[in-house]
Amino acid sequence: MGCKGYLRRFAVSGPALALSCALAQAADMPENPLPPLPQYRSSFVDNGGWYLRGDLGGHWGLIGGTESASPPNPTDSSLGKGMTASLGAGIKSKWLRTDVTIDYASPVKYQGTVAAAGDTTAKIQATTALLNGYIDLGTWYRITPYIGGGVGAAYARVSDYVGTAAPPIGGEGAKGRWNFAWAGMAGLAVPISHNMMVDVGYRYLNIGNLSTGNDVFAATTFKNVAAHELRVGLRWSFDDLRYTR
Repeated sequence: MGCKGYLRRFAVSGPALALSCALAQAADMPENPLPPLPQYRSSFVDNGGWYLRGDLGGHWGLIGGTESASPPNPTDSSLGKGMTASLGAGIKSKWLRTDVTIDYASPVKYQGTVAAAGDTTAKIQATTALLNGYIDLGTWYRITPYIGGGVGAAYARVSDYVGTAAPPIGGEGAKGRWNFAWAGMAGLAVPISHNMMVDVGYRYLNIGNLSTGNDVFAATTFKNVAAHELRVGLRWSFDDLRYTR
C-alpha cells in the first residue's frame, strides 16, 4: 500500500476510533458525576411563641450587714450556699422575651460574731415570684447571648436563730415576711432540638431586709439579703425553631 493510501485510511479510521472510545467512557461514568453539595443549617431563627422553662442551680448568699435591737451588733456576717430550682412560662417575640417564674431556694446558714467567731447563727430561706424581661443579643454559631431583669415578691423565712447578745437568745421560732424582690440576669442559649434550648445563665437576686422572730428588745435585722446564682435550664417552645441555610 502506498503512502497516500495509508494516510487516507488513517484519516478515516482515526476519528471513528476516538469517537468509540469517548462513547465507551461515557457509558462507564455514573449518572451524577459530581457529588451533591453538603446541606447544613448555619443558624436558626426563633420567631417567637409560648414556652415553658425549668432551671436548677447553685445559690451563694450575700448579706450587707446585721443590726441587733439589743447591741452589740454581730460582725463578720456571712451567708452560706444552697440550691435553687425554678419553673416558669413565657412568650417570645423576635428579640424580646418575657416570662413569669417561681423559684425555691434551699435554706442557707447565717453566721455572725458577737463574743466569739460564729456565735450568732440562723437559717434563711426564700421563695420568689418574678416577672422577667430579656433581650436577645443576636445569634452566632447557633449561640444566643442575652441580658435581662426581673421584679416581683419574695416570701422569706428566718428560723433557728441563736445569738449571744444580752440577754442570750436561743432556738427562736421562724418568722416569715413578704418583701419586694428584684433580679438581673445574663446568659447563653443553645438549641438542642427542633423546639428545645439549653439555657446557661447567671442571676443576681436581691430580697431586701429580713428580721428574726424575737421581740423588740432582741430582734436582729439582716440587711440587704441577696445571692449570686449559676443556673442551667431547658426552654421548651410550643412552636418549632426555624432554621436558615
